[in-house]
Amino acid sequence: MTDVLLPDPAVSVADALELAPDLLVIPNKQVDLVPNIGIIGGTDAVLVVDTGIGIANASEVLALATEVARGRRLYLTTTHFHPEHAFGAQVFAGHATYLVNRAQADDLEAKGTGYLEMFRGFGGSIAERLENVEIPTPDEVYGDVHDLDLGGRIVELRATGRGHTKGDQVIQVPDAGVLFTGDLAETGQFAIFPWFPPYDVDVSGVGWLSVMDRLTATAPKIVVPGHGELGGPEILTTVADYLRELRDETWRRRDSAMNESDLRTEVKAVLIERHPEWSGQDWIEHGINCLCTE
Repeated sequence: MTDVLLPDPAVSVADALELAPDLLVIPNKQVDLVPNIGIIGGTDAVLVVDTGIGIANASEVLALATEVARGRRLYLTTTHFHPEHAFGAQVFAGHATYLVNRAQADDLEAKGTGYLEMFRGFGGSIAERLENVEIPTPDEVYGDVHDLDLGGRIVELRATGRGHTKGDQVIQVPDAGVLFTGDLAETGQFAIFPWFPPYDVDVSGVGWLSVMDRLTATAPKIVVPGHGELGGPEILTTVADYLRELRDETWRRRDSAMNESDLRTEVKAVLIERHPEWSGQDWIEHGINCLCTE
């Protein structure tokens, strides 16, 4: 995907922020391949959302979660199967119950090894952080809906259907008005389309847009995106608006029988002109290629 060595994807637990009572977020500080990580507590248990990439990052997250829990039971969930979100889960074995939705568990089993090798291929600190990593196996798997009772606080785990991946999951904390989206939403960058035929073609631009419209209707107060700055519900509408732009600009040219090379060039130029401050311009073409098949 890139010939440039990316910065070390180190999670900084020292930067953890309290969004609400007993609800922390470890922000990614704009570092590539570092997710925003959640620690959500109730009177009886604490839930960790995402691990960071590799054993060392996950160990720091577990240490902080253990300190926060002070003897309460620990749970872990991950927003989707990609390495920076889930490939530290082995560290939690024996310390926390790891639970995810069925489609994500299937993704881990079917595609985890391929993504591990792909990310190791980035070299440098990313490959180092993935040393000795094993593809995690969840302890508990649910279908599409699971309400996790942490004691005085219900956390809603919801499979969204096919979007950024086949197994996307969002985590809602209703009493605090907080929504963790995983990579269904990012801030300050173009939507990440992992469209890598023939190896992975599960991302769906059409499905993703439908998911974002549904999430917008839930009207959260605080949105924790997969990567980037936290914010309000405008994060969801911004992503939905972009996906709609990408779809419409792509389909209009596709339906006019424009050749694919010119189509990609024109759509990419239009979207960069509209969002010149966003990073991740290379993802536009992946999105175009995906939508051309839908």
